[in-house]
Amino acid sequence: MSALLLVRYGELALKSPPVRREFERTLQRNVLDQFAAAGLACRLRSDAGHLYVEADEPEAALRLVRRVFGVTSASEVFEVPTDPARIAEEAIRLLDPLLASGRSFAIRARRTGQHAFTSQELAGSIGAGVLARFPERGLRVDLTKPEVELYVEVRDNRTYLSTGREKGPGGLPLGVAGRVVALVDGRRGALGAYLLMKRGCRTTLVATAEGAPLVASVLSKFDPKAPLGPAVEPGTAAEEALRALADQSHADGIVLPLRVEEFSEAKVRWGDRVVFSPTVGLTDEEVDGRWRAVAQLAA
Repeated sequence: MSALLLVRYGELALKSPPVRREFERTLQRNVLDQFAAAGLACRLRSDAGHLYVEADEPEAALRLVRRVFGVTSASEVFEVPTDPARIAEEAIRLLDPLLASGRSFAIRARRTGQHAFTSQELAGSIGAGVLARFPERGLRVDLTKPEVELYVEVRDNRTYLSTGREKGPGGLPLGVAGRVVALVDGRRGALGAYLLMKRGCRTTLVATAEGAPLVASVLSKFDPKAPLGPAVEPGTAAEEALRALADQSHADGIVLPLRVEEFSEAKVRWGDRVVFSPTVGLTDEEVDGRWRAVAQLAA
C-alpha cells in the first residue's frame, strides 16, 4: 500500500463512548463498502478521532472517502516520527515544489499527547526553517489568506503532514438512524433523499424517469448498497410504491419532495405515517445550488 489517507470526522466525536465506538465501526464498514464497490483494496486503522486508510491509488481513494457520510475531510498524508527535526525536513520536502518565488504560506499545527513543544512553537519553527531554506525566493508567511498551507497533525509519537484537504459530506454514518423510503422525481426529491442519508438513514430510492439519472449518477455513489425500488410514474403510482416498500422494509418514514404549500395536504393524505420533507422551505434556486454541491462530492 503506497499512500496513506488521514480521515477526519466531526459529529461522531460528540457522542457518548459506547455510541461513538458503534458509530466509528459503522463508518469503517461504510469506507470498506465504497472500496469494495470500486474493486479497490485498502487497509484501515484508527486512533482517537481519526481514521487512517492505506491504499495504492491516492486520488481514487480520496474520491471514495469523500463520499462517506460522517467524514468531514480527508487528506493524503506523509507520516514521520514526532521529532521536530524530522518534521521540519519533511515539511520542506513537501513545500519545495509548491512555493514559487514571492508566494505566501502558512503552517497549521495541531497536537495530541504530551510533547516538549506547543503547537504554536512547532508551527513557528517549521516556518522559520522554510524561510531559511529558500531565502532567494522572497517567501512570505500569511496566516490569514496564504497561497499554500501545510497541515501538521501530531498524534503522540507519530506526525502526519499534508498540503491539502478534500471536503467530505459530514453528518452521521449511513445506517445508524433507521430506514426511510424516498421519492426521487427530480433534484428536490434527490436532495431530500441525500439529506436523510446524511443523517444516517438507510434509504430505499424510488425514482421516476426524471429522477432515475440522479440516483444512478449521484445518490448511488454515496451508498453502493442503496435499495432501489421499481421505476414509477409520478402521482398515484408513486405513492402506492412508496407505501408498499415502506411496509415491506418496516421503514420509519417516507421522504417526499414537497413545497410549503403542498405539505398540509400531504400530511392529510399520508395519515399516521411519518413524512419527512427536508427541502420544504427551499426555493427551486436553493435546491439547485445545494444539489450542485452534492453532485461535486460524488464526482
